[in-house]
Amino acid sequence: MSQSSQNPLNSSPPKKAVILLSGGLDSVTALAIAKSQGYECHTISFDYGQRTRSELVAAERLSQSMGAASHRVMDVNMNQIGGSALTDDRIDMPTDGVDKADIPVTYVPARNTVFLSFSLALAEVLDANDIFIGVNAVDYSGYPDCRPAYIEAYEKMANLATRVGVEGQTLHIQTPLIDLTKAQIIQQGITLGVDYSLTVSCYQADASGRACGVCDSCRLRKQGFLEAGIEDPTRYQSR
Repeated sequence: MSQSSQNPLNSSPPKKAVILLSGGLDSVTALAIAKSQGYECHTISFDYGQRTRSELVAAERLSQSMGAASHRVMDVNMNQIGGSALTDDRIDMPTDGVDKADIPVTYVPARNTVFLSFSLALAEVLDANDIFIGVNAVDYSGYPDCRPAYIEAYEKMANLATRVGVEGQTLHIQTPLIDLTKAQIIQQGITLGVDYSLTVSCYQADASGRACGVCDSCRLRKQGFLEAGIEDPTRYQSR
């Protein structure tokens, strides 16, 4: 082996990515995919006034277990705005199943736009050209900011609104799960070594991270494990 190949000063810097990590099933799978593609992963979570705090604990735990280079929790108090069952305790949490005909009350107004904006700022500071977000347009709750058209529009805006975009670099919003079913997401995560027992997907999980089993997110998750033929490792509250 030549001296130059042994010298770390001659090695190219790692490609970096910012990963939006909620602590749930989809986002950790996106993290696993980014890691498998050779990215140095920097995770970012959001304390936005959500009902359950245990997802933030799960996110930190997942970031560490997946070997992320850094983890940040941004304080974005969206319960001052309200308008969602996730941020306003006066709005009842729906438990009757997913109906894609209407946008559900669990939709948090402009949430992904807010989250992506913080992630975009972090990407600029870290010199990362890629942002991974685990949005899905197949098995989801009908949120408008999970659609491909939204992601395409945001990516275009990001390249217009940032210094790196203006200076000739290209920022990419990576959505590796957008066309997958929940079962396919789970199967891919298992292949990549994801421990889904560490995740919290429930909209109203208790302080220890146990799921309610009846909210939209729990229903989609349970159905995904069933269709994937994989045992559901979720811890449920006793009822």
